Amino acid sequence: MVIKSERRIMFKSARIKLTIWYFLIVMIVSASFSTVIYQVLTSELDRVERMQRTRIENNQPAGIPPIIDNETRRFFYLDPDLITETKNRIKLTLLLINLGILGASTAGGYFLSGKTLKPIKEMVDEQNRFISDASHELRTPLTSLKTEIEVALRGKRISSSEARNLLLSNLEEVDNLQTLSDNLIKLAQYQKGKNGLVITKFSIREIVLEAVKKVVKLAKGKNIQIIDKTKNHYLFGEKVSLTEMLTIFLDNAVKYSPEKSKVTIATEKSDSRLQIMITDKGFGIAKKDIPHIFDRFYRADQSRNKNKTAGYGLGLSIAKEIVQRHKGTVKVESKVGQGTKFIVSLPLIENKKA
Repeated sequence: MVIKSERRIMFKSARIKLTIWYFLIVMIVSASFSTVIYQVLTSELDRVERMQRTRIENNQPAGIPPIIDNETRRFFYLDPDLITETKNRIKLTLLLINLGILGASTAGGYFLSGKTLKPIKEMVDEQNRFISDASHELRTPLTSLKTEIEVALRGKRISSSEARNLLLSNLEEVDNLQTLSDNLIKLAQYQKGKNGLVITKFSIREIVLEAVKKVVKLAKGKNIQIIDKTKNHYLFGEKVSLTEMLTIFLDNAVKYSPEKSKVTIATEKSDSRLQIMITDKGFGIAKKDIPHIFDRFYRADQSRNKNKTAGYGLGLSIAKEIVQRHKGTVKVESKVGQGTKFIVSLPLIENKKA
């Protein structure tokens, strides 16, 4: 809470400073323009006065009786007091305009500074959330490793079988850490668009069969039947990443489904898009959790966590990034206790480089 408060103060201070800079820039520009306008208008008045005087001196009456200055004995066709008064009115008008600009620039500068800093603030908040979430997820396997090693070291003797079991357990935790780091790197690459997509034409059946092959072992372990209702539609995209996307959705469906249930994958063509639907009869997702299931590390739904499935909550985030990079969309339909359906929509025949 202290860090969040300090961050708010920091951004508020930055917003005020940026507002001041906006204000100074606007006022400098406004004052410069006002000075130029004043000089132009007063010069024009002086020019008119000189033209009239020249006409008198050249005996070219302008049809208007001249005014004689008793002190200088100079002839004027414009009243000098009127010229002075007009200059003062121009000066006052420009001053009032600048005061209006001052108020508007302050309010506008504060608004624009907020708009300018908003994406920076969101990026900083996202970065801090990432650091916090990653630290939390890394702490679990590291704590487990440390605890097991400390317990083993306390013992005076350790048998070969105990040492082997310890190493196997440690290896499992290391594998978890490697999986976590690999997924974090993969997610960062998709979000930054660093891994350019290699676009090819292929049948949706190809990647469905490949994805099913990768989760069939997990499905058999829970006696879950995967029903394939996909048709032979062709689309353009990166075969490897789309296969990974389908694997994530199928793996997620199998993990959160009860034993001896069914998971269905089907396709449906709609205009120039292909819809891929992955449906399970699992625990379902609470309505309050649906908007967050694609967030990093989000695994808050208690009903879905009763079976203590392994994972770090990164799979769906990666899947969504893959879909978006293929100019597609993904939505979720779910009811607690009835199951979940993920609907992925991809362009069918567009061949655009990502």
